[in-house]
Amino acid sequence: MIKRILFIAFVFFSSSILLAQTTITGTVKDAKTGDLLPGANIKITGKAVGTTTDFDGNFTLKTTEKPPFTIEISMLGFKTTKVEITKNRQKVEVTITENATSLDEIVVSASRTPERIMESPVTIERLDARAIKNTSAVSFYDGLENLKGVDVNTNSLTFKSVNTRGFATFTNTRFMQLVDGMDNSSPALNFALGNLLGMSELDVKTVELLPGASSALYGANAFNGIMFMTSRNPFDDQGISVSYKTGVMMQQAGGDNMFYDTSIRMAYAFSEKFAAKATLSYLKGTEWYATDYRNTKDGKYAPGTRETDLAYDGLNVYGDEVATNIGAAAGIGIVPNVVVSRTGYNEIDLMSYDDTKSLKFNGSLNYRPYGNDKLEISWNSKFGMGNTIYQGLNRYNIKNFFMEQHKLEVRGTTFFVRGYMTNEDAGDSYDTRFAAININRAWKSDADWFGTYINTYAGASFSGATSEQAHAAARAAAENGRLLPGTSGFIAAFNKVTSDPNLVTGSKFQDNT
Repeated sequence: MIKRILFIAFVFFSSSILLAQTTITGTVKDAKTGDLLPGANIKITGKAVGTTTDFDGNFTLKTTEKPPFTIEISMLGFKTTKVEITKNRQKVEVTITENATSLDEIVVSASRTPERIMESPVTIERLDARAIKNTSAVSFYDGLENLKGVDVNTNSLTFKSVNTRGFATFTNTRFMQLVDGMDNSSPALNFALGNLLGMSELDVKTVELLPGASSALYGANAFNGIMFMTSRNPFDDQGISVSYKTGVMMQQAGGDNMFYDTSIRMAYAFSEKFAAKATLSYLKGTEWYATDYRNTKDGKYAPGTRETDLAYDGLNVYGDEVATNIGAAAGIGIVPNVVVSRTGYNEIDLMSYDDTKSLKFNGSLNYRPYGNDKLEISWNSKFGMGNTIYQGLNRYNIKNFFMEQHKLEVRGTTFFVRGYMTNEDAGDSYDTRFAAININRAWKSDADWFGTYINTYAGASFSGATSEQAHAAARAAAENGRLLPGTSGFIAAFNKVTSDPNLVTGSKFQDNT
């Protein structure tokens, strides 16, 4: 699957040949502060050819148009400025003046059509290129937490859940995430896997978030709100952009591990009528190790350990949920009415924390029959795959998860028609709780395990052992021959259980929607 994505990316990248005759370079600054402005739009007047400034406020515009002509520099919150181009390879330095108010910013999420933010019937939180650059978060998706009324819950390194209106859950099924108009939710899970399979930061134009109910426009899944991510159009934002981030994740349990996040975006307008773009992103890191093994009762922490509590149910221990009252099961007076749980497996024995990754590709072909933005036909394809951890009622190891989306859209100044499809493959994902339970049962059934425990306890008690000694002897007998992590028997049972979709005997999360 990785080869497939890389091949598609190569085709898109290699097709973007340079045919421009005129090259214009320059910078865009804030007239008041002198700061360089990222995300400013540079466009040839009356033409569908343009580009945008990078994160350092620089731009390069290549076009077949011959001088003289005029370019327009615009940006949300600033007045539009025009500059005359009189020669090839001209370098311009532009300063633009900030508007007195930002209420004229254009949004689309409130009513599905472009409108000024002051005319919007609902509250809208907005993130653009400037806000993304200025955020202190590691990515634009993490930076959403800085918006008013927004909470971001972290499931794992690559899976974050956006919540609004106080609905702070790890799986917000009533919150919709649209990427270029396509619902980015997993068909099987019924919620979006954060930005694991979403948009590259280099391709983000705006992020609009409605923290209120949006069911009237977007359906029942938008009851808690909606996030609308819009990518950059290849007609308006051309050129090659590259991003590389790295760091060190330091954990007492996992040690020091490197983190890498790199992206590349290429966009080019071959003419006033045809343009294309492609983006490729890759992230690699190590998950946080879950090593909190405190005892729990009814969802709350409780005193005791595996050695001191017969019904021990560790926080990040799975398989010890299987328990029974041995007195009721035995039916003899010498066996007390106490609950005993089976010995489970630690999460670290059931997951690979050092294989967290995300690979995303997005490509689009855009056609403007009349050479302007009055009518545009576009085909957009998105591919994403990766590994992450999902925390729901159970703990899921999402492994080799793949999702693709394809969209055909016809858009005019006053209308749009859109159709898209989503394909998903859960890959080798599995439920760690059922993995541990069924590894135990593959070795020894619950009836055999508790039967051995009860018989050994009764025998030890008849021999004069104390209750504590009898319980210790009973567990040792029941555990005799148990599959230990790392052994060939454990690995064989693990592979068999995690490839079996029947939760009675396996734990595989199977989906091919």
